[in-house]
Amino acid sequence: MVDRRQVLSFRARAQQLTRAEGTPADTAVLDIGVQDTGQDGGGWALAQRGVTPPASTGDDLILLWTVRGAPHLYRRADVGQVAAAVAPWSDADAGRRIYDAAKPLKAAGIGILAALDEVAARLRSVVTRPTVKGEVSGRLAQLLPEPYLRFCRPCQATHLYEMPFRLAALRAGLELRPGTSPPVLARIPGFTKADAAGDRFDLIRAYLRLLGPATPRDVAGYLDAPVKEVKARWPRDVVEVTVDGEARALLAADAPALASAEAPATRLLGPFDLFLQAKDRATLVPDAAHARELWPVLGRPGAVLVDGELVGTWRPRKSGSRLTVTVRPWAKLPDSRRRAVVEQAERLAAHRTATLAGVDFED
Repeated sequence: MVDRRQVLSFRARAQQLTRAEGTPADTAVLDIGVQDTGQDGGGWALAQRGVTPPASTGDDLILLWTVRGAPHLYRRADVGQVAAAVAPWSDADAGRRIYDAAKPLKAAGIGILAALDEVAARLRSVVTRPTVKGEVSGRLAQLLPEPYLRFCRPCQATHLYEMPFRLAALRAGLELRPGTSPPVLARIPGFTKADAAGDRFDLIRAYLRLLGPATPRDVAGYLDAPVKEVKARWPRDVVEVTVDGEARALLAADAPALASAEAPATRLLGPFDLFLQAKDRATLVPDAAHARELWPVLGRPGAVLVDGELVGTWRPRKSGSRLTVTVRPWAKLPDSRRRAVVEQAERLAAHRTATLAGVDFED
């Protein structure tokens, strides 16, 4: 029997949220990808793990559309294995990952993997130089037939479905230029997809290593993949543990690390930090009202992590070069922890090249 405190501390340590310094080369979360959504995205997530600029934004990192079609940071040197790791396993898996775009393809008798390959080939032919997404989309709409396309009411134009576009980009050997909005796509120099991902980049193993203990349903939810497909590839070198009365799995090599409940650190996690991406949300935040506050439908806040426990939310507000951070603790924070939160807010301001105007605690 393992309690939730041990689970959260295990994850905080596995994700290196307790360390002060690091480099991209030794940063574990880059094996599974660091989601780069919003201003406090990938760069801030790395900074929270001791990787500071310019190391967190240098040429050794690459930005790709991968899991759930979201932009993620990886090490550039790993891109071939990452491409193998994030590729859908089957037509059924690919169909789940592209959502409503699968229906017209199936109706036309087009296999989903074959469709992704077709989109990738067209993308490769279009993106011969760094090209803004809108221009690429317009060209694809001229090159691909109707089952690949949809009418977009807001734009009053016909586009390729969004998820096949995103999931085919890496298949085409394309990366995203960081800091561009709308996104700019470019060819990855010397890109070759690896024959296999290997254990380090295998997404199921990476999830268990960084977000375990977990169930196949948890992993499937993270990947937007069918549970059946995850179960078929479930690692054999796992041990079973019981968390909150539920049987879950952990890589056997990581079992000793689960014994500790210590994860001494205070962090301001960005809204899409990997720690918050675990699919067992009731383990992360047992209180339903707190969970609704942390994961609203729109406009997610960040989360305050103290010693492996989520203890509240935070939101930034910037005016000119001055940054104010509003913190909503779920219980009264001791003075030492409040000081630690202020220190983290100062780091955030420096990360944003701003001056911290203050931290407002809404107790």
